[in-house]
Amino acid sequence: MSMNTLIKGATIVNEGISSVQDILIEGEFIKKIAPTIEVFPEDSSVIDSSGKVLIPGIIDDQVHFREPGLTHKANIETESRAAVAGGITSFIEMPNTIPQATTQELLEDKFKIAAKVSYANFSFMIGGTNDNLEELLKTDPKKVAAIKLFLGSSTGNMLVDDEEVLEKIFSSTNLLIAVHCEDETTIKNNLDKQKKIYGDDIPIELHPVIRSEEACYKSSSKAIELAKKTGARLHVFHLSTAKETELFTNKITLKEKRITSEVCTHHLWFDDRDYKEKGTLIKWNPAVKSENDKIGLWEALLDDRIDVLATDHAPHTLEEKDQVYTKAPSGGPLVQHALQAMLEAVRSNKISLEKLIEKMCHNPAILFEIEKRGFIREGYYADLVLVDLDCEYQVNKSNILYKCGWSPFEGVTFHSEVLKTFVNGKLIYNNGSFNDQVKGKRLTFNRT
Repeated sequence: MSMNTLIKGATIVNEGISSVQDILIEGEFIKKIAPTIEVFPEDSSVIDSSGKVLIPGIIDDQVHFREPGLTHKANIETESRAAVAGGITSFIEMPNTIPQATTQELLEDKFKIAAKVSYANFSFMIGGTNDNLEELLKTDPKKVAAIKLFLGSSTGNMLVDDEEVLEKIFSSTNLLIAVHCEDETTIKNNLDKQKKIYGDDIPIELHPVIRSEEACYKSSSKAIELAKKTGARLHVFHLSTAKETELFTNKITLKEKRITSEVCTHHLWFDDRDYKEKGTLIKWNPAVKSENDKIGLWEALLDDRIDVLATDHAPHTLEEKDQVYTKAPSGGPLVQHALQAMLEAVRSNKISLEKLIEKMCHNPAILFEIEKRGFIREGYYADLVLVDLDCEYQVNKSNILYKCGWSPFEGVTFHSEVLKTFVNGKLIYNNGSFNDQVKGKRLTFNRT
């Protein structure tokens, strides 16, 4: 099979510009971009892509692929496969597996698994606890994405609720600190109130009342205050309220920001009116909230107070989801359909395609300082996605690739489809079929 590929006549969307160009891939890298490329190695595969759109591979900075220890729900192989089918060529995975990735050794174990089985490029975050500061400080900033702290809603012992420890972590590391912000005490009090009325079978519609705006804002504002005090580099995951967006600025460029934020697909697509139909399938932490919150999140994404758009892909089995409120876990599978869902927003003029690419491809690369990815540039890795923007595609059981076998988008008809995904120059996904011989690479970071 040829190591070289010429993609001809696609509309390339990159760095705020859409233009029809040819791209020559040699080995792992983009060799040349030009209006027409006439001279190329004779063993090149030539792909006529006229009428199609070519975008940089998406970098999803927040996924839970459940391996090790929770592989009845998902694993790195199945979910990375679903990810490349959805145009995601690089992912950053969270530490709350079993065992939790809270030591360098356990973290490296995950890297070893991914190197053998992942279809996409990968990195992992190391998890902070109340007592592993020493391990956090051993982290190599060139090889590991970030430190993840749960300031609410954690599994196992990963809730960091000792304020002294928190301040120590914030002031001791130059690594980016990514946080889940929900105030545990507020949530516990809200939950106790509802349990007194309903027992365990609390109506799902009350999820955003229990995991409330107040719980989110209280925790986010506290984390930001601490980051400002210590000078830490803070990234606040999955904003779910309009109120929280006021905590972030758009007055400086992303490169200059020390405090950044992210929104996820589901908080932009669903709102509390959807609980009636979807039930616990859209039970997430933080909760899907009101239509006004959804509108506020869109506004902040568009005006650059929110920097990144991710998935927080977190699958559970249908059996697990199909339980009473207090027992049904939070989270759902999203990597295969996040791009298509957001392309519907492009179609309805809610966001431009150029802006979407900025939030899903360019900004994660800038924010995490990922080497040679996130853009279509000569000399960069050829992580590329070819998309048909005019093609109906309905999500149903037969085309869902997640190990858990379901999607919150089931029954939805999208008007776009991912045709081909290249990872490091190799065509890894091609119109429904996969190249199982090729694996993604460990992400590296351009940090001192």
